[in-house]
Amino acid sequence: MINVLERITHFRNLKGWTEYQLAEKSGLTQSTISSWYRKNMIPSIPSLEKICTAFGITLSQFFADESDTFALTDLQKKFIIESNRLTPQQQAALIQFFQTL
Repeated sequence: MINVLERITHFRNLKGWTEYQLAEKSGLTQSTISSWYRKNMIPSIPSLEKICTAFGITLSQFFADESDTFALTDLQKKFIIESNRLTPQQQAALIQFFQTL
């Protein structure tokens, strides 16, 4: 079974965000997020949806393990479509750019 708090931490670390930054980007309070960890509580679905929106992922992506396939958001689909128009060198440059963010 997936540990929701570990998963939030995983995605937060991928972004390089603190709990405070996640709170700002999700519209939740930092005290709410930190209380989940202190009390080992699972966030509500509406709160988890806000967290996923901040991460730019869907709920299915949040719960998918690395071997699962999952649906892309409309924005992710647009990135893929647009990146297919680039040359391989431009695609490599774009990936490098994303890695610096």
